[in-house]
Amino acid sequence: MFIGLLGGSFNPIHNGHLHIANHVYQTLQLHQIIFIPTGDPPHKPANSLAPAHHRLQMVKLATEPFEPFVVDDREALSPTVSYSIDTITRLKHTFPHGTELGFIIGLDAFVEFPSWKQATHVLELCHVIVCSRPGFTFTQLHSLDFLPPSPLTKLQSLDQQTTTRLDIPLPSGNRMTLLSLPPCEISASHIREQIALKHQIEHWLPPAVESYIIQHNVYQ
Repeated sequence: MFIGLLGGSFNPIHNGHLHIANHVYQTLQLHQIIFIPTGDPPHKPANSLAPAHHRLQMVKLATEPFEPFVVDDREALSPTVSYSIDTITRLKHTFPHGTELGFIIGLDAFVEFPSWKQATHVLELCHVIVCSRPGFTFTQLHSLDFLPPSPLTKLQSLDQQTTTRLDIPLPSGNRMTLLSLPPCEISASHIREQIALKHQIEHWLPPAVESYIIQHNVYQ
């Protein structure tokens, strides 16, 4: 089996997240994608987040119509700070031997990957799937010394979308896949701003998530 792991604050989960998950699921022919909402992520100030129980419930509502999408609540319910390396290690022990895990991460987060806890160990434990993000380029990865060198022309072709996928073998025996996705400009921060201003948000959110935000007065 090849199972994708998609973590994040999901503050809130929106159609852009589902767009990325669907694209990765279909392109790499995954068996399943596990959404892992964070509780108290180390890279974001806690006061910028809606309470974890709200974000967790919104992820459950957004993914419910999609059979291959499931939700893991271990980080959202944890009383302590959770790190990706710890979650991946625990999940790896819950699946049968031979199951491949694919850690899905946006290019914006991956350029900061060296600052993560045991970042290189993540590359040893699973296949890393890096997805394009607005405002960031794959050529930025050319200067990251923890990665095998990739021809600059191939990275440029991803940025120009003349190529949509590049697989890079890693010394650990795993691989990293770079995916150039169709543009998606939706951002959670913009959605939160629009909610606070009482503007319309239905084009960016699954209907069940929009209803939940209104019913529970989240972000208002």
